Amino acid sequence: MEVVWAVGQVGAVWMAVVLGLVMLPSALGMSLGISEAYMWVLVKTLEWATIRLQKGAKKPQPQVPRTPTANGIIERDETPMEKEIALLHRGDFEFSHIFYFCRKGFEAIVEDEVTQRFSSEELLSWNLLTRTNVNFHYISLRLTVVWVIGVVVRYCFLLPLRFSLAAIGITSMIVGTTVVGQLPNGSVKNYLSEVVHLTCSRILVRALSGTIRYHNKENRPQKGGICVANHTSPIDAIILTNDGCYAMVGQVHGGLMGVIQRATVKACPHVWFERSEMKDRHLVTKRLREHVADKSKLPILIFPEGTCINNTSVMMFKKGSFEIGGTIYPVAIKYDPQFGDAFWNSSKYNIVSYLLRIMTSWAIVCNVWYLPPMVRKEDEDAVQFANRVRSAIARQGGLTELPWDGGLKRAKVKDTFKEEQQKNYSKMLVRNGSVG
Repeated sequence: MEVVWAVGQVGAVWMAVVLGLVMLPSALGMSLGISEAYMWVLVKTLEWATIRLQKGAKKPQPQVPRTPTANGIIERDETPMEKEIALLHRGDFEFSHIFYFCRKGFEAIVEDEVTQRFSSEELLSWNLLTRTNVNFHYISLRLTVVWVIGVVVRYCFLLPLRFSLAAIGITSMIVGTTVVGQLPNGSVKNYLSEVVHLTCSRILVRALSGTIRYHNKENRPQKGGICVANHTSPIDAIILTNDGCYAMVGQVHGGLMGVIQRATVKACPHVWFERSEMKDRHLVTKRLREHVADKSKLPILIFPEGTCINNTSVMMFKKGSFEIGGTIYPVAIKYDPQFGDAFWNSSKYNIVSYLLRIMTSWAIVCNVWYLPPMVRKEDEDAVQFANRVRSAIARQGGLTELPWDGGLKRAKVKDTFKEEQQKNYSKMLVRNGSVG
């Protein structure tokens, strides 16, 4: 009985601390300075670790096989294919002529510009989380001790705290939106819905030890508009809803996510589609247009890439979001990988494994830029408009702009693309006199 009583007391104290130091400040939209102090200690620790690593790197180290990093594996020859083929086919065909295509094939397989964006970006130095420097080796006892202390802090203190906050945030979201959803439609219901969404989002951000800097708040999305942003992680939505309310768009899910969707839609006009409806492009466009046409409804939040990219690039925006009409509010999100890797490689980790990695990282630090609103020009089609918005987001976030479809993360290259390259090669052979 004494053990049960002691556990109950500890649990009561724990919940009192969580409610007093997190729940109340979240509801009031204020900070007690705890996260700022934590980030200051964390920055100083990582700076010290970096200095120790640099000093250790100057000492003679035993020779170990060097593993190349993901950047600069091969020295590329940027000579155009037309010029290469012209040089190859000056005379009769020789077996060595195929070496050019072998080399280009190996380059595409080993280090193409698309698949690199679906793996975590490489850090310059170890951040005491993972050995992102593949040639890292033992430096000093003090550095090892700090790493061990970090493991204990992250798994024995931060993880339980963050799990508690996440549970409170999700439970509050379900209960709060369900209660608000029973009220009649009107200004009171809309106000309380926004309070519940903002409060719960702020709790969830604290569950990630999130430090977010919002820039150009005068450009924040307005009601009746469409907010589009680059996509790195499922937590992108939480990062944005921490500063304002949005109507979410997505497919109906089962399990816990389904419970959250059914609860939140009662209080806020989110747009959820059944799996069969998602395939009906005209139905999706019609429902989104109806939402945007109502200027009293919250702005829609859409991630036009359709998949998570690794925080270094922005890939092709699907045109559907730009055919709806209305004002587009671009948002650029850029995470600081020094404190934690926010990228979700869904091909490698399921959502539970990903969230565990996030909750055992040091913190989630990012910058969010609200860009000036954009509207489609008269002489623009949806694709051109999407490309213009994507370019603006890439420039602001310091991201590389790529024309490729993020769907290549899981799908094979279309046969039409292969046939196009084959046709180009055939034309070059004929033009250079190698055939006919």
